[in-house]
Amino acid sequence: MITLTQMGQNAKNAEQQLSQLSTIKKNQVLKAMAREVRKSSDAILKANAIDMQDAEKNGVKKVMLDRLKLDDDRIASMADGLEEVAGLADPIGEVLKGWTTETGLDISQVRVPLGVIGMIYEARPNVTVDAAGLTFKSGNAVILRGGKEAIHSNQALVTALRTALKTETIAEDSIQLITDTSHETATALMQLTAYLDVLIPRGSAKFIQMVVQKAKVPVIETGAGNCHVYVDEGADLQMATNIIVNAKTQRPSVCNAMEKLVVNEAVAEELLPMVAKALKPFNVDLRGDERAKSILPDISLATEEDWGTEYNDYIMAIKVVDDLDQAIDHINRYNTKHSEAIITNNYAHSEQFTKEIDAAVVYVNASTRFTDGYEFGFGAEIGISTQKLHARGPMGLNEITSTKYVIRGNGQVRK
Repeated sequence: MITLTQMGQNAKNAEQQLSQLSTIKKNQVLKAMAREVRKSSDAILKANAIDMQDAEKNGVKKVMLDRLKLDDDRIASMADGLEEVAGLADPIGEVLKGWTTETGLDISQVRVPLGVIGMIYEARPNVTVDAAGLTFKSGNAVILRGGKEAIHSNQALVTALRTALKTETIAEDSIQLITDTSHETATALMQLTAYLDVLIPRGSAKFIQMVVQKAKVPVIETGAGNCHVYVDEGADLQMATNIIVNAKTQRPSVCNAMEKLVVNEAVAEELLPMVAKALKPFNVDLRGDERAKSILPDISLATEEDWGTEYNDYIMAIKVVDDLDQAIDHINRYNTKHSEAIITNNYAHSEQFTKEIDAAVVYVNASTRFTDGYEFGFGAEIGISTQKLHARGPMGLNEITSTKYVIRGNGQVRK
């Protein structure tokens, strides 16, 4: 079996070729990857069926199985994503700014690849293709380490991607998959400082914090999503109900799904029964504070632990507040800096919310489910960053590049 050190060396070698590729060639290869993914659909589905069967045997929760499951539509979506990335502007070589100094030096700041990116993630096969497409377009080599639950799916997908690379005479080691899913190998990847320029983890809050604590490689944190929707006084309650149902139930296992509902007391009596009725077909387990329970007597009483928990399930906790200020204080205390929404008809309140809420993405009158690189027009995303350094929110091509300064002179020496 190939060692991590060998994989790192191979990635570094591939990086040299990638950094020199033209935009035309990159796009040609990405389209070849898309064709190969479509052509390999049967093999990918067979591999995924093995993963699904193993996950069910191991008692993986139904909502988490949804993250793992592939079908024809999801495979087609992966291929479409690769083609969309091909259609995006190439960030490499972009001149961000330029100026001339008093000594006559022409200075330009130019966008360049990061180099070798490590991706460590849980059971989401789509991440394999998204990461491969974005890193390739931005001139980076990538070493992928997916969760054991998706190992067969990831192997089938990477086989298709590497076949396309070989066909297009590109170094196959531009995209590598670690097939040893042991914790020891994962830890070794986190500490592969000689070869990795950055590590990007994707998964639960517990998983990401484990990576941050163990890693010696620089980490771009992607975040868990304890996302809130706040319904303001005077809001359109039917709009609010529609948004809540979508944000909570469309895909409850993902990080941009809503977990908490915060309601202004002025609309709580009318809104909460509407929401409970709308969520009933989905069997959502509702929990709430004393005020919410006084309106909906059948719900459970929320605990302190509930307010900070990302459920990834058909569970939602409800907090009734006095006013907007109290809503903002509650959200900023318990959120994970991911995505927060206000439903309001008051422009001043929407402005206050967007300015004071500490999160990567803040919505006015829209579902949190839109926090997604594809929805933002990035073609795909390599993760959603909840930190404040370098990148924040959905990370597309620009967020996995660096810059360097190019200085042109005509014989200047410093005095």
